[in-house]
Amino acid sequence: MTLAPFVRIVAQGKGRARSFTQSEAHDAMALMLSADAAPEAIGALLMVLRLRGETDEEIAGFTAALRGAVPASLPKADLDWPCYAAGRTRGAPLFLLAAKLVVNAGYSVSMHGWNSHQDGLADLRTSLAALQIVGDGLLYSPLEELSPAAFSLLRLRDTLGLRSCVNTVLRMWNPSASGASVQGVFHPSYRGLQSRTAHLLGDKNLTVIKGGGGEFECNPTKDTAIFGLRAGKELNEVAPATFADTRKLHEPDQAIDIVKLWTGQSTDPFAVATVLATASLALWTVGAAATPEQTSEIAKNLWAVR
Repeated sequence: MTLAPFVRIVAQGKGRARSFTQSEAHDAMALMLSADAAPEAIGALLMVLRLRGETDEEIAGFTAALRGAVPASLPKADLDWPCYAAGRTRGAPLFLLAAKLVVNAGYSVSMHGWNSHQDGLADLRTSLAALQIVGDGLLYSPLEELSPAAFSLLRLRDTLGLRSCVNTVLRMWNPSASGASVQGVFHPSYRGLQSRTAHLLGDKNLTVIKGGGGEFECNPTKDTAIFGLRAGKELNEVAPATFADTRKLHEPDQAIDIVKLWTGQSTDPFAVATVLATASLALWTVGAAATPEQTSEIAKNLWAVR
């Protein structure tokens, strides 16, 4: 089977084109992940969806196909943590320290991703190696190893010049079949899309925020709008700012050495507030306590004894 019938569904012209059903989206993504789909057809399909915007059903179908196409090769974790930000506006990945605090609280965390355009202190994999925190409950899996086919779809951005819905699908993927997931987005409109998609997929516990550079990382100087699910019910709340300053999340002239921050060799109240705010929401997502106020106290204690 070719991808042509699916391209016709979404691109045959004004008044005749329509969105995919969830089932059609599943079948289309299954073809894109196989070796049977022509690259021209994949590019055409992804760019049509990019132009008009994807529906909840389409993202749900695409995600279900990815979940079904990749064998369960990862150990099941308590918390899924996708990392797919491009990194142009990022500094040190402080969210890694938040993930470590979650692990120190007794939960397993599965991180997966691929990050283009990152170097220096912003490079995620360099920071992971420098921190030496992988293991003992924290796992990081590179996308190119988890799913070469999905990696190829993501890298089409280099050819097409635009991101596609693949970025969203990878955030929704949850390859470790975790009972909870945290997701960051760059564009606020995707928070609701990902929450509704998770509901269609039968997911139960999810927190989605507009994070630093698109990662799950809170800016403590601003109120954080929280979308997602708790026990399968839609979530729409706000976490208040915790740091009285107007500093941006990542200032080029205020670089943070993440290793020294973790070891206590340097101090930066803003960076610590970022870690704690992020860890608090992650701990709340995984069920460490009933409210963000309670998990905030847990995060502070975990930081103090790290």
